[in-house]
Amino acid sequence: MQRKPIIIGIGLVAVALGVFLFTGGNEKTVKNETAKDIKQMVQDYSLRKITAQSASITSQQLIVTDENSAKTTYELPEDEFFVSIAPFVENTHPCEIHSLTGCQGEMVEQEFDINVVDEKGKTVLNQKMKSQSNGFVDLWLPRDQTYQVTIEYDGKTAKSEVSTFKDDNTCITTMQLS
Repeated sequence: MQRKPIIIGIGLVAVALGVFLFTGGNEKTVKNETAKDIKQMVQDYSLRKITAQSASITSQQLIVTDENSAKTTYELPEDEFFVSIAPFVENTHPCEIHSLTGCQGEMVEQEFDINVVDEKGKTVLNQKMKSQSNGFVDLWLPRDQTYQVTIEYDGKTAKSEVSTFKDDNTCITTMQLS
């Protein structure tokens, strides 16, 4: 008489284990990577030195899906925000969350003058930077602020406000040089 509840219990445990393995068993979150390691990994995906089925970066996480569809999530540094900007003259694409393995900008390996100023008027970045083979310039900025970004190229200028708050966009494809 007591066999039936035991068999039902074993069956439920087996079903629960199967559901876990099928839906979430191939996902993991990594929280102990150093900021330097995360930044290097992001750069390597951007430069396509390492590959994956997909790698995208939100305001809080780097999410990598490997060739076997296993997903690994890396927590980003608490004090820095990643934003990738694709300046353009003619062609762009709509984007909010930057795909390190998929987004392609128009201006590949071009040199830009980039100036970033915070709300208090302090210059955070003012330097020449070269876009990568994906046409993007990657920046790590302090979190929880709003910036004025100016990009100059060949006598043309693009200006935009960029913010680095939780859930803000990491892919900026709206800066048209004119």
